[in-house]
Amino acid sequence: MSEQLDLVVIGGGTGGYVAAIRAAQLGLKVAVVERDAVGGTCLHRGCIPSKAMLKSADMFHTAQKMKEFGVLIEGEIKLDYAAVVERRNKIVGNLHKGVQSLLKKNGVQVIEGYGRVMGPSIFSPTAGAVSVEKADGEVEIIAPRNVILATGSRPKTLPGLTIDGEHVITSDHALKLNELPKSMIIIGGGVIGVEWASMYADFGVEVTLVEFADRILTTEDEDVSAEVAKLLGRRKTKVRILTSTGAQGDTVRVDGQTVSIDVKVNIGTDKETVETLTAEKILVSVGREAVVENLGLEATEVQVERGFIVVDENLRTKESSIYAIGDLIHTPQLAHVASHEGIHAVEVIAGHQPHPMNVAMIPRCIYSRPEVAAVGYTEAQLRKEGREIKVGKFPFRGIGKAMVNGDVDGFVKIITDAKTNDLLGVHMVGTNVTDMISEAALAAVVDATAMEIGMTIHPHPSLSEAIMEAALAVEGKAIHF
Repeated sequence: MSEQLDLVVIGGGTGGYVAAIRAAQLGLKVAVVERDAVGGTCLHRGCIPSKAMLKSADMFHTAQKMKEFGVLIEGEIKLDYAAVVERRNKIVGNLHKGVQSLLKKNGVQVIEGYGRVMGPSIFSPTAGAVSVEKADGEVEIIAPRNVILATGSRPKTLPGLTIDGEHVITSDHALKLNELPKSMIIIGGGVIGVEWASMYADFGVEVTLVEFADRILTTEDEDVSAEVAKLLGRRKTKVRILTSTGAQGDTVRVDGQTVSIDVKVNIGTDKETVETLTAEKILVSVGREAVVENLGLEATEVQVERGFIVVDENLRTKESSIYAIGDLIHTPQLAHVASHEGIHAVEVIAGHQPHPMNVAMIPRCIYSRPEVAAVGYTEAQLRKEGREIKVGKFPFRGIGKAMVNGDVDGFVKIITDAKTNDLLGVHMVGTNVTDMISEAALAAVVDATAMEIGMTIHPHPSLSEAIMEAALAVEGKAIHF
């Protein structure tokens, strides 16, 4: 590559390609190195395909209760899983073409191959040159002025638990299944585990969800995790949830078309016992780990601690010309976080002074049924810190639009500082709350108080009225409950 590049982004996922486009907008000459397909995990193996399938699961559930709405469907309602997969693949394909088009439109060069950073060499007096290994074995050396590392993450597993891709699988493998299993053991009751449990249960799969902690969704407010657990247990095909339960990774046994694993139930109590669980598949969803190896970091000053690349407030590593974003660093592993970080890093490179990201106020979403959305701190976190707080909570059953929609489960919960009235946390469970949480995120950015939210006129009928009512409830002024 003859021309001098201002920036090379290693990894074309959500963080990487967004960073590259923003760099091009700022007039930088930029290239993306990607060994697979631009769009990365989120587009091809994560956010988009799983949410497309969750939507199909939701539609299947909705179709089964259409009689409540006065809509009669003759005959048995059946699921065509092949059509579910076909629709998912079509969505992914269209979005992939869209990303390719955006990169081309903005003049971003896409280099196919495996990228690594290099230490000081004849190509660059400081660390930051990039070697790209092509599919045919050819190696190209690029010496850009700056590098952004955006290689993302991959699924973790448990000690002693071997992922064979057939009987014991990750979410990557689950997306490749052409047929639904009749039963599934899901190890890990976090975001990914709950989403897959919700989807499979709606598809009629018998699901057992195993979580080592004493509740699922441990990063969310306790009221939220309790509500989700309760509603998963009410499904037509109920999700069996085992908390305080540890899977014994070295006990996996395959017998024909089924697989078994031993789990310790009621860990740490006098009722601790061992139970054998059997299903057609075991899905391991115990988190994700950053892809930091084989990137050439050992030849640089880039530091890795506890599996993550160390960066400063501007995403810069110990090498002044090398930045890292997304799942590579110790910030929430969310696609929108990676995108924001990519834009921030690029603007720093371009000489701008972007506003620092407030990690505590990043919105987070879970696309199960019901959905979960939150921003800020949980009630337990604040009480543990000794903060004086006020809490307002409002159920969707008090909202007319929720009744119209035929789904009144869930609530909105708002937490504020008792002295300053600062907004500290907003937590939602219910239909479409992942689309509603942005109001709370904006309120946090502009330092709005709960009363200011409550005094904002919300349209009627709308689900957003629950936010208004919860905000009013902080001061004991809710109207409809």
